[in-house]
This record gives sequence, structure tokens and C-alpha cells, in this order.
Amino acid sequence: MDNSNVWYLENIDAEGIFCPKKLGIPSPNHSYNSFKKNDLIFEPSEMADKVFFISSGRVKIATDHHGEKSITKAILGPGEIFGELAIAGHNKRRDYAIAMEPTEICEISKEGMKKMFKEHNPLYLFMMNLIGSRALEMEKRLEALVFKDSRSRIVEYLIDLNSKKGQRVGYEWVVRKFITHQEIANMTATSRQTVTTVLNELKAKNLLTFNRKRLLIRDLENLKKEISTIS
Repeated sequence: MDNSNVWYLENIDAEGIFCPKKLGIPSPNHSYNSFKKNDLIFEPSEMADKVFFISSGRVKIATDHHGEKSITKAILGPGEIFGELAIAGHNKRRDYAIAMEPTEICEISKEGMKKMFKEHNPLYLFMMNLIGSRALEMEKRLEALVFKDSRSRIVEYLIDLNSKKGQRVGYEWVVRKFITHQEIANMTATSRQTVTTVLNELKAKNLLTFNRKRLLIRDLENLKKEISTIS
């Protein structure tokens, strides 16, 4: 599983660093908050003065075009961070962050992040790597819009999702808490109907099975062969 976008730092207790108040340790630069499903965590034009660490639950990062069509940029889970552009010189938020289920978040101020960089040297390099990897991911999605058809974008997304969230079970791979067809459509710039059609086709080929709780990839190598480029 690819951990490049996950808050895993070897020999560092991430929960203890980012959530001291949750552990009962007073800290003026940290706060700990709970959100219900569909609660807004932040919205565009808000001050970008905090970074967020997900203790539990899931968060969707999204934007829209004049309130018409929503584009999902990322769906993040426990141990992942968002709002990181606050430490990269961005003063205002450009996206929405929404809780997809009951979610617990640790919030760290810019001042708190600067202090943490001094106390934990690997943290700064990790943050820069995180920002860079997410920028490359968005560039990859943009290229897919130009060079890949709708079906291939959906298949590629499933493969990418598996690389980040999948767990190997024998010769198969399972992704738990599988997202809705509409969310896949939002992530791949397609329609819900197209996603449903593609998933059913792949299921008929015995490449995968799915339900609301999980995605099971039965033949990863042949699933990769389903991706084609626009000539």
C-alpha cells in the first residue's frame, strides 16, 4: 500500500504530536473538535490559519464552479492531514472541507506548526513532500482528462485508490469504506451513470466486486489492462 499521502512518520507518534489536547495535554496552538456527517469544516475565502489532522472519520475536500458542479479533489481518512497550503503562503481557503461521517479533527495553528518543525526536524521535509505529491496528483488527474476516456479514468482511479487504501487478502485486494458512485464520478469528471456502467462491466468480467462497504479487486493485473489512452 502506498503511504505517500498518509501521516506516517517512522519513530514519531503522530497522534501525540498533532492531538495533545485529545491526550489531555494543554496546548495553546492545538484544538480538538468533533464534526457530524455533512458538517462543514471550512469553506472558500475563510482564513487559512490552521492545518488539520484527522484522528477518526473521513473528510472530503471539494470545490465547485460558481455553485453549479462540485469537483472532489480528495477523500481523506484517519492519520491524514489537510489544509496544508496554510503553511505554503496561502492566506485564504480555496476549497470546501466536509465531514463524510462522524469525524474527529485536531487543528494546529500556523504558529503551532512552526514550533513543531523546530521540535521534529523530519516534519518539515515531510510537509514539503506532502504538498508536492498532492500537486503532482492533481497534475496527473488533469492529464487524464486530456489523454484518457471516461472509462479509463474510472479504472485508473480504482487502481490508484487500491494503491493507497487497499489491503491484500490472498490473491485479491480489498478497499474498505468504498465511496459512492457519485463521488467516483466527481473524482473522475464523469457521470454517476457512467461509473455504474463501468463497475458493472468490470464485475461481469470477474475483475472486481463491490458494495457500499467495500471494493474487492479480484484480478489487479488484468484490471490495469482495461486502461487505454485517447489516440
